[in-house]
Order: sequence, then structure tokens, then C-alpha cells
Amino acid sequence: MTRIKYTLLVLLSLMLTSAMADDEYPSASPKMEIEEEAGLTEETDYSGSAPIVAHFTSNVSALGDYTPLYEWHIYEAGKEDSPYLIRYDANMDYTFTRSGTSYISLAITFVHGTDTIEYEMEEPFSVQASESVLHIPNAFSPNGDGQNDVFKAKSDYKSIIKFHGYIFNRYGKKLYEWTDITQGWDGKHSGHDVADGVYFCKIEAEGADGKQYHIHKAINLLRGYDKSTTTSGAGQ
Repeated sequence: MTRIKYTLLVLLSLMLTSAMADDEYPSASPKMEIEEEAGLTEETDYSGSAPIVAHFTSNVSALGDYTPLYEWHIYEAGKEDSPYLIRYDANMDYTFTRSGTSYISLAITFVHGTDTIEYEMEEPFSVQASESVLHIPNAFSPNGDGQNDVFKAKSDYKSIIKFHGYIFNRYGKKLYEWTDITQGWDGKHSGHDVADGVYFCKIEAEGADGKQYHIHKAINLLRGYDKSTTTSGAGQ
């Protein structure tokens, strides 16, 4: 008798568990990940320098027989009704190239026959891209000491979305050009060291805030520069 009672309790428990599972409705747990030098980091509110590469996933759960219809919106503050981007995929990648704060929301309609369930994020994600900053040094010292060996943009640059740099000698001959702002000129031409002296750089760049940079300046190549014997910084 006791064994029969125990079996009935187990069956009742399984039936209740099944009923609870049947009552579980589809939902989602959206996630935003930002690409950084160290890898992907999960964020809800992010502030940094453009371009900002972001990955968004919907992470739907308990879908069952429902069909999800996704709608991602990216919009500026106060412009929820006029997003500047709409996507209809479960997951979305986007590169933010405009300064200011953008908000990202997800709405999902789960459909099963005539039954529909609406899902909306409680709080949108936010991505803030800083205004642009670009400084170019006056000199560099490619002497192999590991300090200031490459002529390039100073490391405090922010939100530069387009960049093109050129190096010319005093006669106007182009010696080098580059488009990756993290790179620069090592003081060589055709694999050989150029002489110490004055050269000329031309920088054309664009910031995420729309600012245009047209920089033309003389630069000093000081291969014999020794930081330990002078107080004038070659990279100033």
C-alpha cells in the first residue's frame, strides 16, 4: 500500500512538472558584446572611441512551437520612433561610426497559429562614441631604442574613422603612405634608412563627429636623438 501511494505521488509530481513546463512562455535574454583589444566584453552601457564594433544576440528561450519575429532598433536619444537602423535578424553586428550616444532595443513577436506573445527589452543597451581627437607629433627618433621609433599619430587619438597619411622629402617625393592609424613610418625608404633631417607629412582624416582633419607639417627625423642627454622630447 505504501509503495502504491509513493508511486502515485511520483506520477503526480511528474504531471505537475510537465504542466508547469507547458505553461512556460517564450522569452529572450539579449546580450551586447564589444570588440576590444583583449577580446569581446559583455556590456549594457559602453563608452569609447569610434569605430566601436558591437555584436548583439537575442538568446531566445522556451521557444517551443512559436516562431519568433525579431526587430532591433538603433536610435538616438529622444528619437525612439525614428530609429536610424532597423534589423530583423535574431542576431546583429554593427559598427558605430558616429559620435554621441546610440540606444539599441529589441522587440520580438512570438507567433503560434493565432496566438502571439510580445517581448520587449526593459532597458535598451547604450553605446557612446566620443568626439574625435587627433594629434600628430613634430619629430621622431628611429634609433632602435624602442622609444618613439615610428612616426605616427599620438596615442590619445579618439573616434577617427578614416585616416590617410603621407611622408614626403624636401623635394616633394613621396616616401611612404599608410591608412592604418595605429601604424606609421619607420624612417626608411625602399628598405634603407633615410638621412636625419626635415621631412613633411600630410594627414587627411575624418572623425566620427564629422570633423575633417587636413594636417600639413614639417617633421624632424632625429636618429641620433638620445633621451638621456636632452630634455627636449623628440615626439613633442
